[in-house]
Amino acid sequence: MKKLFRYSIFLFVCSALFYGCSVVPLDYSNYENINYQKFKEINKNRTHVLIDLANQELTIKTPYSSKTYPISSSAYGIGSVRNSLKTPLGAHVISEKIGKGAKIGSVFKARKFTGEVVEPITERIDIKEDVITTRILWLDGLEKGRNKGGNVDSKSRYIYIHGTAEEGLIGEPASLGCIRMKNMDVIKLFNRVRKGTQVLIY
Repeated sequence: MKKLFRYSIFLFVCSALFYGCSVVPLDYSNYENINYQKFKEINKNRTHVLIDLANQELTIKTPYSSKTYPISSSAYGIGSVRNSLKTPLGAHVISEKIGKGAKIGSVFKARKFTGEVVEPITERIDIKEDVITTRILWLDGLEKGRNKGGNVDSKSRYIYIHGTAEEGLIGEPASLGCIRMKNMDVIKLFNRVRKGTQVLIY
């Protein structure tokens, strides 16, 4: 019985370390203009995601490893106001994970699978429609007045990290506010994060 209890404790500790204890969102209400260094300091023992808009890169960090992927942020620049089509800055949390098990290239509208599966365009072509594919990680802001609440609320603006049909534009600003990733990359990210994982866009 003692061995079973010790084994259960061991599994719990290993699980907490693996997922970076990132299930419960942190309280950022006491921080104004939270920056990379503060976020990194808070999350040093937690799995977290850093999105660098200047370099069009997303990095997932765990206590033991880090992996960087190219992304596309908004073609309209940086901003948080509703209907601006811009990418918001600041601390966020993954509030929903959508698309688990869907085929690569599966198309989503209003977060529902449409039944359509597309082949991503690898040439540098900008198509008219913003096609959301494969996986969705729905972001919720953590900083009131900056990316949460009122007309700057990231969640009500439907700011996602998601796959795209326009893979040829990854690496440059091209989206309508969301963070686009290559389809295989967003699957890898999806599998490594949980609801509650913190995300900093800077």
